[in-house]
Amino acid sequence: MREKKFMNQQRHKRVIITGGGTGGHVFPAISIANALRKIDKDIEILFVGAEGKMEMEKVPAAGYRIVGLPVAGISRKNILKNFSVLIKLLKSLSLAKKTLREFKPDVAVGVGGYASGPVLNQAGKMGIPVLIQEQNGYAGVTNKLLAKKASAICVAYDGMEKYFPAEKIIKTGNPVRQNFDNLGSLKEDAFRFFGLNDSLPVILILGGSLGAKTINKCLSNNLEALRNSDCQWLWQTGKYYYDDVMKLFPVKAAGNISVHSFIDRMDFAFAAAGIIISRAGAGTISELCLVGKPVILVPSPNVAEDHQTRNAMALARKNAAIVIPDGMAEKSLVNEAINLVSDNQKKKTLSQNIAGMAERDADMRIAREVLKLIKE
Repeated sequence: MREKKFMNQQRHKRVIITGGGTGGHVFPAISIANALRKIDKDIEILFVGAEGKMEMEKVPAAGYRIVGLPVAGISRKNILKNFSVLIKLLKSLSLAKKTLREFKPDVAVGVGGYASGPVLNQAGKMGIPVLIQEQNGYAGVTNKLLAKKASAICVAYDGMEKYFPAEKIIKTGNPVRQNFDNLGSLKEDAFRFFGLNDSLPVILILGGSLGAKTINKCLSNNLEALRNSDCQWLWQTGKYYYDDVMKLFPVKAAGNISVHSFIDRMDFAFAAAGIIISRAGAGTISELCLVGKPVILVPSPNVAEDHQTRNAMALARKNAAIVIPDGMAEKSLVNEAINLVSDNQKKKTLSQNIAGMAERDADMRIAREVLKLIKE
């Protein structure tokens, strides 16, 4: 007989965590897994992601097993392409069902992303308890549909009753990739790691794991201003824009500009940064609140219900961040960042206010809710 892939002699608690596609989904998922391991070192965890997406690399690097589904998103530009999307969905539903039968999880956790739909749909049909983690103040179509099958829905914002059944909602906050309480002690190592000059301030630019077209274009078109500034630019382009940006430079670290496709040591990046420029995804904002550094947010307009602008304005109303609309970034972003470097009072105010909005231990709170479902 074929040996079953996931069977062990001793039966420990088992959890499937599904979702991904971007760092905003992948790293919170890994944080939940790490929290579960802190509570129960023997717990068995299996990830299910989408083939070709970043979770297929980042999850094994974090020490967890992962199964990939051929699932893909709907194409709004090429309607004919959606025939293959449907075929992939049907294959993914079949593979999700097979994986659930073999692994026999006690609970399935969805963090958003293509893979979570097929897995949670099948888990609900099989009577496996389902927990959804919704990061944003706006719930997407998939999570709203999956909520019918969910036993618990962990959220980060108030007012989510308009999307989900109130009796299922638990406010936990958003999990982040790690604890950022020791950034001060990492500063010297961080400057050395990136080859930075510790006598010059650092502006960290983040556009998400895939990259932000507007932010990359803005910096690319203002290279002389970057080079002539009395500060250093630590620039994460995202994988889609790295090659185009690197065509502008003869070497990787050109003077005071250090360019990276993706920064694995984000703790070092945050430790080195004096100012951070970023998109306004929910997970990113949760991290930035814990980091407590002055932030300039450029919300992406290309998201459902413009929820990044909502995220950003929630901080701006409390004077916890500077917000520059996407359409204004190319004209004003670089000058705003350079001017902020020398405005010590503004930096202090922004730092204090954003740090005051931090929610800690969301990963542990979610992990405890997962374990409650296993007990039930």
